[in-house]
Amino acid sequence: MKFQRWSFKRLSLLTIAGLLFVSTWWAKPSLGAVPQLDTIRVAIYLQLPGKYQANTAAATFSSAGGLTIGMSDPSGTVPWVNTGANVQSRIAKDDYKVKVIETESFDTALAVYKRLQALSGSGFITSLKKKGKTVYQVAEGTYGNAADAAAAMTKWSADSTISKLIGSAKAVIQGPFHLESATTYASEAEAVKASDAFSAAGVDAFVGVRKTDGSANARYSVFVGAAASSAELNVVKTAAGAAGSGLKTADDSAYLLERNDHTLSGKADSPVTLYAFPVNNAKVRIIPAGDSAIKLTERSGRTYRGQFEVSEFNGKLAVVNELPFEQYLYSVVGGEMIASWPLEALKAQAVAARTYALYQGSGFQIANVVDTVSSQEYQGTVTEKPATIQAVDETAGEVMLYNGKLIEALFSSNGGGKTADASEIWGNSVAYLKSVSSPTDSSSEKGLYAWYRVVLPNNVTGYIREDLLTDSGQTNAAGVKLMTVNTDGSKVRKNPKVEDSVALVGQVNKGTVVAVLDKAVENNAMSWVKGPFTSAELLATMTKQASVTGPITSLQVGTTGPSGRVTQLLVNGQAYNVKYPDALRSALGGLPSTLFKVDETAKVTMLGANGSTRTKTSSAQPVYMIQAGGKVTQADGNVMVMNGDSQLRATTKDPSFRFVGSGNGHGIGLSQYGALGLAQQGYDYSYILQYYYKDVTIAKE
Repeated sequence: MKFQRWSFKRLSLLTIAGLLFVSTWWAKPSLGAVPQLDTIRVAIYLQLPGKYQANTAAATFSSAGGLTIGMSDPSGTVPWVNTGANVQSRIAKDDYKVKVIETESFDTALAVYKRLQALSGSGFITSLKKKGKTVYQVAEGTYGNAADAAAAMTKWSADSTISKLIGSAKAVIQGPFHLESATTYASEAEAVKASDAFSAAGVDAFVGVRKTDGSANARYSVFVGAAASSAELNVVKTAAGAAGSGLKTADDSAYLLERNDHTLSGKADSPVTLYAFPVNNAKVRIIPAGDSAIKLTERSGRTYRGQFEVSEFNGKLAVVNELPFEQYLYSVVGGEMIASWPLEALKAQAVAARTYALYQGSGFQIANVVDTVSSQEYQGTVTEKPATIQAVDETAGEVMLYNGKLIEALFSSNGGGKTADASEIWGNSVAYLKSVSSPTDSSSEKGLYAWYRVVLPNNVTGYIREDLLTDSGQTNAAGVKLMTVNTDGSKVRKNPKVEDSVALVGQVNKGTVVAVLDKAVENNAMSWVKGPFTSAELLATMTKQASVTGPITSLQVGTTGPSGRVTQLLVNGQAYNVKYPDALRSALGGLPSTLFKVDETAKVTMLGANGSTRTKTSSAQPVYMIQAGGKVTQADGNVMVMNGDSQLRATTKDPSFRFVGSGNGHGIGLSQYGALGLAQQGYDYSYILQYYYKDVTIAKE
C-alpha cells in the first residue's frame, strides 16, 4: 500500500496558528460501534489468482524456545510433535512430485537439485535407508494431480544436463498413496525400528504421525511407498514381500509424514525433518514455546509473533501468520515509516494502518491481509522498535470513521506537494479521499545532493553530482553556464541518483568543461527523473497494459485530474486506454507516480519563413542548420536548441522520452512524508489525519 513536483505555497503563520488551535480543542468521541479485531491473519504465502500470488514449495520454521507442531480441528489445536530450541522443521504438502533421481551419491543428488533450481524448478533432496544403505532422492514440484506431474517429468527429462547427470536412471511420479502399518507406536524411535524391515526389502519407508481417536497423545506408525495411484500401490506391497503382510492402505485423515530433508543445508550430514501433510483440508499449526518468536527461513529469515497455520489453498502451500491485532501494527508502523520519525507521525500511521486493516475484513479469503504493500508492509519483529510500539499503544483501538463507518485509509509515501483525488487514480470519487495541498512533502528532499544535467564535449547528456563540479564563472557564446569537473573518473549518470544497476552515460576526468542544462535535487520520494526510454523500451511495458501500435514517435499528456496527475496519455496522438489511470505507472516502466511531465527528446518545433513552424518528432524529418558563412548542413546527431527565453534543451535524433515528476505512490490519503513534515512543525496525529482524510472522525471503543 506504500507507496507527485508541483508548485505550492506554504501555509501562512496565521493559517498555521489557526490550525494548531483546531488541533488542541478537537476531542475523540467514544462510539460503541467501532469495529475491533482480537487477532489478525496475515498471509505470507498465498495463491489467489487475480489478487495475490506468492508461492513456496515448503516453509521452514524454528524458534529459540522450540516449537509445537500440531493440527487444527473444530475443538482447537492438537499438539503432535515438539521440537528443540532453534531446530528447523519444514512443512510441505504430501502431493504429486517428480522423483528425478534416486542415488547413493549425495554429490550427484545435489547437482541435479541445483540444475532444477537453475531451471526454476522447486526441488527437494531427501534421504532414507534401503537395503542397509542411505539413498538420496531428488523430487521436484508440488502438483495437484498425476497428469501435471507427468508433464513436468517430460520437461525435466528433456533437459540435456539433467539427462547426463542421471544417466540410465528414469524419472518417476511420486504421489500421496501410501501403505501404513496396522500397528501404532508410542514413540518415534519405535516406529523407526519397525521401518527397518521395509527398508531391508528396498521399498520407501517413512515414519508417520497421527492423532489416534480416544488418545490424548499422537501415535506413530510406518508409512510405506509414495505411489501415484492405487494400482502402483499394489506393486509397492508386492515388493515389500513378507513385511507387507502387516500393511493396510493408509487413509487420508490427518497425518504428518516425516522425511529427512537436505534441501536447505546442501549437506549429506545435516538433514532436518520435513513434515508432509495430506491435501484434504488439513491445517498444520506451528506454535512457539512461551513468548518466543517464530523464524520463517523462506521469508528472509524473519521472525514473527504469534502462531503459523500451513495448509493447501488453490493448489499451493498457504502460510498464514496469526497474531494479536495490535501487535501486528507494531511491525506495520515500523515497516511503513522510519521509526526515528516524530512520535506524532508514527501515531498517525498507527491509526491509518489499524483502520485500513479492519476495513479489509477477510480480504484474502483465508487471511485478512498479506504481508506486502498489496496490503501493508509487514516484516514481523524486524521492523518493531520501541517508538513504533509506543505509537500503537498510545492510540490503541483508535480508527477513522466517515458517517459512522470505517474508511479505506489509503496512504502513500509522498503526495508530491498535492495528494491525489481518488477519481484520478482509480476513476471513482470517494468523499473523504480528496486532493489536498501537501507542502511538507518536501521533507524527503532534506540533506540530499543537487545534480547538474550537463552536456559533455562529445554532445552526450547526463547527470553529474554537484560536489564533482566547480563553477568556472564562464558561459559559452550562447550564454550557457559552464562548469569544470574537479575529480578524475567522475561518473555521468542517466538519472540524478547513484544507481549501480543502471548503465553509466560515461566518465569524465578532472578539467573537463561541461555545459549546464538544468539542476535537480537527487531522485527522492518528492521529486524524480526517469528515462530517457526508447520507443522499443516503452512498447515492451505498455503493451502489457493496453493495446498500442508502435513505433512510438509522440507521447503526450492528454488530461489531468484535480491534483495535476495524468489521467489520460496520448500515444502517437491516440488515447492510450488503460484500465484505470494509476496503471500508467507500471505501463511506463514503473514510474513512482502519475504526477509527471513528458520530455519528448526528439521533438523540436522550428520557426520558418513568414512565421510558419515545423515540428520534428523523428530522424525521418531532417533538421538543417545554417553555419557561419551561410553553409547549410544536416544535423545527424543530438542537437542543443534554445528557445526565445534563452532556455537550453537537449534533443535527440531518434525519439526517446524522459519523465520528470513528483511524489511516490498512488498519492491518495495520508502522505507519509507530509505527515513527517507536519509533525516536525508541531502538529499532533489527530490533526495530521484529519488534514489528509476529509471530514473523518477518530473514534475508539
